[in-house]
Amino acid sequence: MPETLEGFVSPRRLPSIGRRVSEIGKGDVRVRLLGTVIDRKDNVIVIDDGTGKINVTFEEPVNFDANRLVRVFGRAIPMEEGFEIQGEVIQDMKDLDLDLYRKVNELEKANV
Repeated sequence: MPETLEGFVSPRRLPSIGRRVSEIGKGDVRVRLLGTVIDRKDNVIVIDDGTGKINVTFEEPVNFDANRLVRVFGRAIPMEEGFEIQGEVIQDMKDLDLDLYRKVNELEKANV
């Protein structure tokens, strides 16, 4: 584990696993999702990735309007019906070439 100058050992985070909303499962702790904001209220957004919709809650208000493509990193929290994401990071992906992104993902999955 990495150490700071004071000798304190900082805990290491688990990596965020790339998932589609429909793929999130009980074994997922931290996930990475790409989707379109379809609703927003204060510190909660709803994103849709084509396979499902999911609520993402942040500690502070989020300023991404509807129809914005975003990538979200966060913790998967099991709920009675599905999951919710406790958001840690949100990135604006408006300049992403979505077709190219999907092609790269398909190639990566084919090589696994």
